[in-house]
Amino acid sequence: MYRLVDFIHYLFCGDKEFRRKLYRILGFYPRETSFYREALMHRSLNHHRPNEQKKDNERLEYLGDAIIEAVVSDILYHHFSGKKEGFLTSVRSKIVQRSSLNHLAKEIGLVSLIQSTHINRTHNSFIPGNAFEALVGAIYLDRGYAWCYRFFEKRLIDKHIDLKKVAKEDDNFKSRLIEWSQKKQYNVVFELVDENTVGTNSPTFRSRVCIEGLEFGVGFGYSKKESQQLAAKEAMCHIRKKDELYKKAIEAYEVRTNVEEVPRVEETTAYVDASVTSDEGTIS
Repeated sequence: MYRLVDFIHYLFCGDKEFRRKLYRILGFYPRETSFYREALMHRSLNHHRPNEQKKDNERLEYLGDAIIEAVVSDILYHHFSGKKEGFLTSVRSKIVQRSSLNHLAKEIGLVSLIQSTHINRTHNSFIPGNAFEALVGAIYLDRGYAWCYRFFEKRLIDKHIDLKKVAKEDDNFKSRLIEWSQKKQYNVVFELVDENTVGTNSPTFRSRVCIEGLEFGVGFGYSKKESQQLAAKEAMCHIRKKDELYKKAIEAYEVRTNVEEVPRVEETTAYVDASVTSDEGTIS
């Protein structure tokens, strides 16, 4: 019944092309397209419309973020019956993290609909994921929670999200990198490079990880933890490949440890003095 009513409404609407594109992504025809148009408007457009009312997808992004967390929690609760809170929380964090939402936005073809002044909409790693969150916010305002759940269940789960595979993945790259460094006795340092909280509802962080003083990875995220995880992931790639950067780190480690093993002049002198001293006094 719903499909028939929506299709009839589609036949008499004035923006068929936009609705058709959304149908391919959503699996249903939207009723109020203004929500979806707003969801696809990146804030960069406002710089080119100084005399017009500013409008972008940040408010819908905020709403969609909360809806996604609720829907994914709902789906996981019923899918993994008997699993404890820690397991469910871990799986949910993998699905809702920025890199996963970016991937989903590209997989379902959402990127091509995003309105942005950036020449390459995928260059900024946050734009696709933000638009995906805003899209879910638009679905919620247009159809309600049940249709958001339906969108995930019918259009994303299994087709683009393999729950069993996600549950088995170990994505704690920072922990794995620290464990590796402790085993090898390499120096690993995480640094917060910059933090951007100006002019946006979603602060961003950029972190880097250095091994033996060499930059091995840089990560951008909506939290310090996320940026560190992404930096660690990049570092683990260099380690797995054993590339030139990895070889340089080994050389730096060998130089550092050899220098540390050479006793200082004061230590050498003290050792000599002690070796020529007996209970009777210094041997002359």
